[in-house]
Amino acid sequence: MKGNLVFLGAGNMAEALVSGLLACNRWPRARIIVTDIAEERRRLFVEKFGVHAQSDNAAAVAGAAVVVLAVKPQMLAEVFAAIRAALPADALIVSIAAGITTAKIENALGGQVRVVRSMPNTPALVGCGVAAICGGLHAKPADLDTAQDLLSATGEVVRVEEAAMDAVTAVSGSGPAYVFYLMEAMLEAARRMGLAGDVARKLVYTTVKGSAELILRHKLPPEELRARVTSKGGTTAAAIAVKDRREVKAAIIEAMLAAQARAAELAKL
Repeated sequence: MKGNLVFLGAGNMAEALVSGLLACNRWPRARIIVTDIAEERRRLFVEKFGVHAQSDNAAAVAGAAVVVLAVKPQMLAEVFAAIRAALPADALIVSIAAGITTAKIENALGGQVRVVRSMPNTPALVGCGVAAICGGLHAKPADLDTAQDLLSATGEVVRVEEAAMDAVTAVSGSGPAYVFYLMEAMLEAARRMGLAGDVARKLVYTTVKGSAELILRHKLPPEELRARVTSKGGTTAAAIAVKDRREVKAAIIEAMLAAQARAAELAKL
């Protein structure tokens, strides 16, 4: 594409995307611009990636082909006010700002602005993320292709309708925290059993990684893989019986539905 790729915000997700894009040569280094109010973050992008960095959002977007909104949602009103007049009419907006609808962005920037909304997750920082994307009112199929190409530099990408974004937030956006929560519990149990910390971490971390890899390779439903490990009257069966008695599965489902509801509330603010 002609024009610059501009990241408004130089946080962890912008860093992951820039790193991934450069690693697979998907955008010329000389045409990537990152903005941030923090001088140390700007310096990091210049020194680590060799891209341009500045603090002036309006100046940065003047020659943009794609603008990635990578700032915290509460900062967007200020960002929109700064870039509205300078934004090229044909620039594509790709938003990774959580909970902000395409309609809000369109209304804030006016005109026929093309917007693609995304919900990535933190494993993108190690190239193992998954992001969902949806198009706004004026987004074209080619715009979704562009956004998918950008985001796939840090992992997998799925396309959904915008009405599904709150569910995506609850499943994959917040999902890594659910896994870490489980790992916390496993580590505490290991401590109580007397295992050394380094041994416990190796066992837990590798078990989680290996289990994810197993299900991805075999493409079997989790209940089938669980059944294969759960011998009648065995140790795994004893553990599963406790979880069933304490209704752990129901609690997880309720928790994720609560996350979805909260995402919907935040989108209305």
